[in-house]
Amino acid sequence: MIGRIIRVNSFILIFIIIFFSCKREKKDEGITGIRYSKESLQEINKVLVNKDAEVIKTYISRRGWEMQVTESGLWYMIYKEGEGSLIKENSEITIAYEVWLMDGTLCYSSEELGTKSFIVGKGGVESGLEEGVLMLKGGSRARFILSPHLAHGLIGDENKIPARATIVYDIEILKVEE
Repeated sequence: MIGRIIRVNSFILIFIIIFFSCKREKKDEGITGIRYSKESLQEINKVLVNKDAEVIKTYISRRGWEMQVTESGLWYMIYKEGEGSLIKENSEITIAYEVWLMDGTLCYSSEELGTKSFIVGKGGVESGLEEGVLMLKGGSRARFILSPHLAHGLIGDENKIPARATIVYDIEILKVEE
């Protein structure tokens, strides 16, 4: 009887050790309380990025624009070449701009709010805008389409740009200081 109890307890102890020592897939719990693995979140992100790209392609086609796309997913069209050398990181630039939603809503403009100045590469503006201005020179005019991951992401700007919005920037480089 005692031998049987020892065997049962040993079996239970071995089972517990094996069960808790197995490596489990780490899961993140989002705000919904649903658990997602890192891999499933990456798959969701890929699907959303591909969906955004298809919507942008359709938008561009309807307008007859000839745009190119970078590896990050920034769509751009330089319709007036500037002069001098390309803008570099740490340059302080001043731009005139309009920011549109794809439904035609004008969100922000330099005519309404004044020009925008920033130091390239230091943040404070959308990552897609920073990437785009590095392709320009002083005096250039360009159009950029920023999908949500290059603009304001999942929550928008909490003002005029809604959650997961793709935005269209129309800019002119007014001033470059290196």
